[in-house]
Amino acid sequence: MSLTFEERNAVVTYRLEKAMRALEQAKLNIPLKSWEVIANRFYYAAYYAVSALLIANGYYVKGHDSIVRMFGLHFVKTGKFSREQGKLYNKLYTLRLTGDYNDHYNLEEEDVIPLVEETEKLIKDVSTAAAEDLKTSK
Repeated sequence: MSLTFEERNAVVTYRLEKAMRALEQAKLNIPLKSWEVIANRFYYAAYYAVSALLIANGYYVKGHDSIVRMFGLHFVKTGKFSREQGKLYNKLYTLRLTGDYNDHYNLEEEDVIPLVEETEKLIKDVSTAAAEDLKTSK
């Protein structure tokens, strides 16, 4: 897939906006104690931000597993993001799958609340990197 700079810019901008909306949706659900919803929205906030980062750098990947792998390969293993941030993204993915699809386990406050600050920082860091990388790729 090949996009013009303008097309890439539009997609990256849109996904970063979606990341911020999903993050806000997660935080709004904390007082409601909707742990599965919060885990889902945290994951999707990270997913949109990471997919924007990949696109900003010319990587066009489909599928959640592939995006998780590409983030690890091109951004964690290279040191642009820490191992802890890579592990957090994997954990968010696993929690989303658990909350959405596991019929024998309900997410609880202790599964989700400890991740709030780390998730906000991950999304901020990834979003900043995506915006910067897009500028330098003109």
